[in-house]
Amino acid sequence: MPRNHKPKQPVKPMKLDISDEMIAERRGGSGPMPKSMPKWMASSITKIDLFSKRVGNVVCWITVPLILAMTYEVLARKLFTAPTMWAYDMSRFMYGALFMLGAGYALSKGVHIRADFLYRNFKTKTQGRIDFWLYLLFYFPGLIVFLYMTTGFVQESIMRGERGMDTAWMPYMWPIKASLWFGIVFLLIQGVSELFKSYWAATKGVWPGEEE
Repeated sequence: MPRNHKPKQPVKPMKLDISDEMIAERRGGSGPMPKSMPKWMASSITKIDLFSKRVGNVVCWITVPLILAMTYEVLARKLFTAPTMWAYDMSRFMYGALFMLGAGYALSKGVHIRADFLYRNFKTKTQGRIDFWLYLLFYFPGLIVFLYMTTGFVQESIMRGERGMDTAWMPYMWPIKASLWFGIVFLLIQGVSELFKSYWAATKGVWPGEEE
């Protein structure tokens, strides 16, 4: 080995950028509420987040019949050449229900898609102000209109006995439309908690649940 040859230094691993994940985590309100926060606000945030968590814990079990239905369909189709009439409809209904009913829980954890490449560089107060006004001006009005329209869709679907016309099984459509209705309600409930969190961040410069 040449005298001037130096052994290679081990390459240090690059630091993982988890800023987006940290934003989502701190907005989840999972930690204790600040002592200076009014009791009614702290209690509302805690109870709503707990409600969304319980809903999420129940809704996640939809994945079990979803997996079983698809597994049965694949085995029946490939091994016995006996495809079912119901597996396709059940899979899309259960996946849709899972997506819609779990939306409120996802919001409580801050994991919905958002433009964090700009947002994460703002100060906490600025983030709070942006969220607060977006919830007031767009989130709640939009969901309320959506809820009103969906209520009519569900009522009409039940009264008409509406069935899906794109498959031979022709399932009733009101259960999946009802899931959409409940999903909107869960989003509105969780939105109240997020509005309080945003207000606190906008005024105090710290997200609830984050160490002060």
